[in-house]
Amino acid sequence: MRKDFGAKPWIYPQVVFIIGTYNEDGTPNAMNAAWGGVGDTEQIFMCISSTHKTTENILRAKEFTVSLGTLDQMVACDYVGLVSGNDDPEKMARTGWHFSKASQVNAPVIDELPMTFECKLISYNAHYGYLFGEILNLSVDKRILAGDKIDVDKLRPISFDGANGEYRVLGEKVGDAFSVGLKLKE
Repeated sequence: MRKDFGAKPWIYPQVVFIIGTYNEDGTPNAMNAAWGGVGDTEQIFMCISSTHKTTENILRAKEFTVSLGTLDQMVACDYVGLVSGNDDPEKMARTGWHFSKASQVNAPVIDELPMTFECKLISYNAHYGYLFGEILNLSVDKRILAGDKIDVDKLRPISFDGANGEYRVLGEKVGDAFSVGLKLKE
């Protein structure tokens, strides 16, 4: 038996993106964007409104960063989604975050978020809020590495559960991709 909910955008997991930009005066700005994903092998996609200060900054500078929200930084990640840089010039100071300049783009890296994509704007559709960015670099804090690979258990990324208005942390490993299905292959 099933229950119909109508047209709902409830996808699991829905990654929590923290988009970083610089304001006109060079100060860092960031926002939480939970609607997005991979656009292609070297592209990232998000759906963000044209009314955001971050969107304005991206359209002006044509560069930005995207970090994954983490369990350790969940409070600050949620906060930058609740408060607009248009309304509170002290928004970033309240997070307690520290910032470094990205190596490939003119945008901030949030030091407390250990995985950051450095991106160049490809396109933005203001009517739908569709933003595509070209990934120029992925920088990862060594504290979440196991050898040369990202250790998801150390990263502890959070996802957004739109159906229940909750953040969830990704769970345990349950199988090897491109391998477990071989059991069904003749």
